[in-house]
Amino acid sequence: MSFDFEATVVGAGAVGLACGRALVRRGLSVLVLEAAPHIGQGVSSRNSEVIHGGLYYPIGSLKARFCVEGRRALYAFLDSHKVDHRKCGKLIVATEDAEVERIEAIFQQAIANGVEGLEHLTGAKARALEPGLNAYAAILSPESGVFDSHGYILALQGEIEDAGGSVVVSTPFEGAEPLADGGFRLTAGGEGGATLTTRLLVTAPGLQAQGVAGLIAGYPADRIPAGHFGKGVYFRLTGKAPFERLIYPPPIPGALGTHYRKDLGGQAVFGPDLTYVETEDYSVDPAKATEFEHYVRRFWPGLPDGALTPDYAGIRPKLHGPGQPQPDFQLHGQDVHGLDGLVALFGIESPGLTSSLAIGEAVTAMLTDD
Repeated sequence: MSFDFEATVVGAGAVGLACGRALVRRGLSVLVLEAAPHIGQGVSSRNSEVIHGGLYYPIGSLKARFCVEGRRALYAFLDSHKVDHRKCGKLIVATEDAEVERIEAIFQQAIANGVEGLEHLTGAKARALEPGLNAYAAILSPESGVFDSHGYILALQGEIEDAGGSVVVSTPFEGAEPLADGGFRLTAGGEGGATLTTRLLVTAPGLQAQGVAGLIAGYPADRIPAGHFGKGVYFRLTGKAPFERLIYPPPIPGALGTHYRKDLGGQAVFGPDLTYVETEDYSVDPAKATEFEHYVRRFWPGLPDGALTPDYAGIRPKLHGPGQPQPDFQLHGQDVHGLDGLVALFGIESPGLTSSLAIGEAVTAMLTDD
C-alpha cells in the first residue's frame, strides 16, 4: 500500500530532529510532529549546552557508544553548518585527596570508551591552566566543549526541509494504530490536525515518552518503563567568568552534578543540581543560591558573596528515581514491543544532546536494516 509518509517522528527536539535527518538522508519522505509552537522547546533548550567527551558512561553502554560517536559527528556538523561552538576542554577536578580515586576511575572508564586526548594533571598543572581553581588533581578532556543548541536544531530542521521533509509544530500526537498490512494510522491534533498513514514511526518526545507510547494501540503497557522528572536549576555569575574550560567535580548519585561553564556569550553559569519533581515546574528558587555558593567554593574558593543570580531550570526524562542506579538509554524496537516499524525512545537525558546524531543513525538502522 502507499503511505502519506514513509517515516514519521514524534517530537522535534534535538533527538527527534536528528532521527528525521537520518531518515530523510536515506531518501525517505519524513514528517516530524511537534506539540509545542516551536521546535526544541523542551529538554533540548533547557540544558547546559555542553558537548560531552564520553567519560562517565558505563563501558559498553549505549550512552558511552552514542556519546563518543555523536560528539565526533556533532563537531563536524557544527563546522559544516557554521553553528557557533567552542572546543574549550573540560577539567574533572578532585578538590581533595579523597576524590582522586573517583576521578581516576572516570579516567580509566573514559579510555575504555574511546575518549581521545585525556591527560592526568597534578593540582599545580591544573591551577596553571586555570588560576583560582582549587584542584588537588585533575583530568583534562580536550574534546569537551560548548555550543549553540538552538542553532543546532535549526540546522537539523533545515536539512530535513531541504530534502523535502516536513517539520510541523503545534500538532500534538494523539494516537496510532498498526495497520493490517504494515505501517500505522496516526491521529494528530492542534492547528494542523489530521489523520495520516506512515510506514515507519519513531517516538522521541522527551518528557512525554511514556504518555506517547501509551497512545499507540498494541504497545504492551508492561514494556513502558516508569518515568521520573529530574529537575535541575542554574545560577549565573555577576562578574567576569573565572575559568576558560568546563569545570566538573566528581559526579553526584544519578547525575553529573553542579558544574561550571563559560557560555558562548562569555558569562559564567553553574548547574544543574538534581531534585525530583512531579510536574513540569521551571521556577528557580533564589534561596538555593546559598547551597550553590557552598558547592561551587569547593572548586572555586574565590567566589564572591552574593554573586550568583537565578537563571533557568531544566527537567530531564529520567528512568530512575532517588537512590536508584542510573540506567542506559532505551531504544525499543519490535523485539521489545512486538510492533513492526516502530522505535520508541525512553530516558534520553544527558548525554542525549551530544549523542543525538548517533542516536538518529542507530534508530534509522533499526528501521531500515542498515
